[in-house]
Amino acid sequence: MPRLIVTYRVRSDAASIEARARDIATEQSVEMPLAPIDNAFVKSEIIGQVEGISGTGGGLFDVRIALSGETVGGDAGQLLNMLFGNTSLHDDVLLRDVDVPPELAKAFGGPNVGVRGLRESVGAKDRALTCSALKPQGLPPRDLAALAGRLAAGGLDYIKDDHGLADQNYSPFADRVRACAEAIAKANRASGHATRYAPSLSGDLAAIRKQMTAVRDAGLDTVLITPMIAGWSTMQTLVRENRDLAFISHPAMGGGQIAPPLLAKLFRLLGADAVVFPSFGGRFGYSPETCRAIAGAALGDWHGLKPALPVPAGGMTLDRVPELLDFYGRDVMLLIGGSLLSAKDKLTEETAKFAEAVKRYSY
Repeated sequence: MPRLIVTYRVRSDAASIEARARDIATEQSVEMPLAPIDNAFVKSEIIGQVEGISGTGGGLFDVRIALSGETVGGDAGQLLNMLFGNTSLHDDVLLRDVDVPPELAKAFGGPNVGVRGLRESVGAKDRALTCSALKPQGLPPRDLAALAGRLAAGGLDYIKDDHGLADQNYSPFADRVRACAEAIAKANRASGHATRYAPSLSGDLAAIRKQMTAVRDAGLDTVLITPMIAGWSTMQTLVRENRDLAFISHPAMGGGQIAPPLLAKLFRLLGADAVVFPSFGGRFGYSPETCRAIAGAALGDWHGLKPALPVPAGGMTLDRVPELLDFYGRDVMLLIGGSLLSAKDKLTEETAKFAEAVKRYSY
């Protein structure tokens, strides 16, 4: 199998960067001194190779390293291990980008339904989509269901659990899913809309498989998963076992030493049909340039994988809808959570304003 081309951004002085690059190549491939290695296959195919080094200013360098695709073995967790396992322990290195061989991309499979499938589920062919979140955690299923019904009555396309909702005593997963699904279905029957509900999956693989049964029993076709917490191999397995479902990825635990656009790219590789991320101007510090790169990583042509829908979030407000659509265009799902919930008794009215603002926007 051809090699993965991995780009690391390394903080170093110019005199040391070549040695530092060789160290990373070794650490991320064989993790031992090279002198004792006498196996011809290991020497020619497995040991990482420095492909190039370029300075970016300020004592930072982009280091391109070729790693063997054979070391991944088709497993998502092992992919992350080979890209950044030991090197992530060094605070002077950022995992910036990777291109995987087409064979590996095909083996992983990417999104199940992609942008087109998410659009078709809610009957929105040529506009941006809308989304909100059920919160705060601590509420019982009946209260979350009441919120879900009021949001759906406002005409949203997608309603997701907050990622903090799990299988807690005050809100058991199966009870919450059943109650919220019923509330949204009732609102859909009244409005004629097709609002979708995405419960948040949590726990180990056995627990999530039980949750998937509850999801199917409720007639749902979309779920939320946090790859950095659930685990990459777990997500990969779930996507493969449920090819007819859509997966929305949440970015929790995704900060630090992996570049945000690369996380979006890799979540798409694992099977995310939509990728939630903190947008500029909210309560997180992402720049417009970073957000544009994230959207590009989710949507861009990449080894024939279906595109994933960017979902900017994190403190978005109704008054910013035109600005956000100017920036992201029609291939986006705008997520407004706390700002809508702050409307309290006027939640449905404010939600309807949100949905209408997106529908009437001129792209």
